This record gives sequence, C-alpha cells and structure tokens, in this order.
Amino acid sequence: MIVTVTPNAALDLTWHVDRIVPGGTHRADTGVARAGGKGLNVARVAHAQGASVLALATAGGPTGDEFAAELASTSVPHELVPVQAATRRSVALVDEHLGDTTIVNERGVNPTADEWDALKAAVVRALATGHPVRDALEGSGSGSGSGSGSGSADAGAAAPAAKKIKPVLVLSGSLPPGAPDDLLPSLIRIGRDAGAIIIADTSGPALLAAADAGATVLKPNAAELAEATGIADPIAGACELLHRGAKLVLLSRGADGMLAVTSDEVVRARLAEPLAGNPTGAGDAAVAACAVLMAQGEKKPAVLLRRATAWSAAAVLMPLAGEIHPSWPDLESALIVDSPPLTALSRPSTERTPR
Repeated sequence: MIVTVTPNAALDLTWHVDRIVPGGTHRADTGVARAGGKGLNVARVAHAQGASVLALATAGGPTGDEFAAELASTSVPHELVPVQAATRRSVALVDEHLGDTTIVNERGVNPTADEWDALKAAVVRALATGHPVRDALEGSGSGSGSGSGSGSADAGAAAPAAKKIKPVLVLSGSLPPGAPDDLLPSLIRIGRDAGAIIIADTSGPALLAAADAGATVLKPNAAELAEATGIADPIAGACELLHRGAKLVLLSRGADGMLAVTSDEVVRARLAEPLAGNPTGAGDAAVAACAVLMAQGEKKPAVLLRRATAWSAAAVLMPLAGEIHPSWPDLESALIVDSPPLTALSRPSTERTPR
C-alpha cells in the first residue's frame, strides 16, 4: 500500500504555445486542468503501473471543487480533506519551439489547525487499513500480464495467497506559507509508528526537517539540496541529509540523470543524450518508482535508482505530469550506470553556497 500526502495540492493548468515571447501576447488551444500537486502526480503514476495507492490531499473553494471533480473522474483512489481556503493553482506554459516549460506556482493558503489535524487523522486511518496485494503484482509495471498467461495451471488450483506488503508513506510537495514547523515531522512520526517506509520530496527548511525526523528516502533536486543545506557539492550535500537521519538520498540532476547516495555508496544513472519534453512531473515519477519498488520489498539503491531514472525520463516524454511513456523499459535498458568517487562521504565539505 502506498499512501501519498499532498499538503499543498494544486489545480494544474497546462497550455502549449508555439513560442514564449517575454512581454508578448500568446494564443493557445484550450488548456488542460487536472488535480495536481506532487503527491497526486506520484499517485497517478503508481496507480497506472498497478500499485495499490491512496492519495490524500486537501481541497477548498471553487478551484477545490474543480480539483475534486477532475480527480473523481479518474480511477485513482483518493480521500480529500475539506478546507476553507481555495485550492491553489499551478500554471505550466509549454514552449513547443524550444521544448521548455515555464511554471508559475501559487504559494497556497495555510489550513487551520483543525484542518491539519483532519489530514493527519486521514493518514493514520490509511496506514492502519492497508491493502493486501497478490504475489502476481510483485512485477507490476513490467507491461506483461500475470493472470491468464499460464495455460498449464489447474483450473481448480487455489488463487495466490494475499500478501500484505510494508506500507509506504510519500510526503510530496511544498508547504503553504505559515504551515506549522512540526507538520512534516509529525507526519513522519505517524508513518514510523505505523511501520511505514517514508519518502519525502520537499524543499527548503522542510527538507532538513524531514531528514531530522528520520524519513527513509529524500528526493531533492540539485538546486533544492544546495539551498537547504548551503553546501555546493551535491554529494556532500546529500551526506548532510544522511548525517541528519535519512537512509537514502535520490538526487535529481535534470539532464545529467540522478544520484543515489547512501552512507557507503554513490550510484549515478543517466542517459547518453537528454530528452526534450515537459519535465514538470519527472521528479514525481521518480518518487513513484521508488515507492512502488520499496513497497514490493526492494532495498538496493542501484535498483531503485535505475527505475527512478527511467520513469523520470519517461515522464518528460508525456504532455502532462502524472504520466509516464510506455517506452520506460527501453529507457531503463539504455541507462549508463556507474559509481562516482566516494571522497565526499569520508569528509564534510566546507564549501557552502551563498545565502
């Protein structure tokens, strides 16, 4: 069971234009509005690949109504906690000529203390309930069927026994201004009390708070890591998060691929050539890959990294966040995987980024 929490959900609005001209007027075909926010994108990808998922988020105001209606039209299992403030919007402008995407994110409005408590209670319920999955789902996302392919099985043979997998709690996205300092640590404590694997994808002080609270996996990008830690070297910055309490750091590096950093190894995965497209949901697809594999019991950083990098690349090929291209197995096979020097693991870096 994968439970995703989106503390600052958004109604994602996407428009494709021929070319973005600063200060100019642009025309576009009708845009697309989707229930979004990083946790929702993670849930969409994981659900599409056959994982058992429950997406938790808040929703309020007219944009929240549109958010809820769009999400209800999908097959993604979800629970929305009603809040007074309107759900924020996230606007993506895709430049078809350059293949670049410009994003404008509203900051969002902080829910009340009672509304935060309601979201925490929903997380407790979700992790306590869990969902059994059949052994056949262990290979979900491979693109091959698992139900009717064996013609030699006895018609009267018992179905595979249900197997309860370890829950995975995914905490994704920004926090609204004014959110309680202990919000993320309290959600992580809920996950740890439930015996869950905890993956956090956030930024700023919240990233350090997640590490201090003992999140299992952190997935910053290079800019977020440098901003949060003040350390310029990416491996040294990842080690800072490990020293604080995380077990694995998956570091997104854009066209340069991804790094997996643990206390005793660094693994790098990348494609020979970068892909053009919409990178909006690439990081979320990487988190989804990690969550799906860890829910199945996978722990090897190199295995997690390969799948995360492949799904991230496959997301770039799709027009909307929350989807991955079916060619991801080919992308995974084409990855260049190696191990950079571990120098930064043995000594802390003193070079820090300007504040």
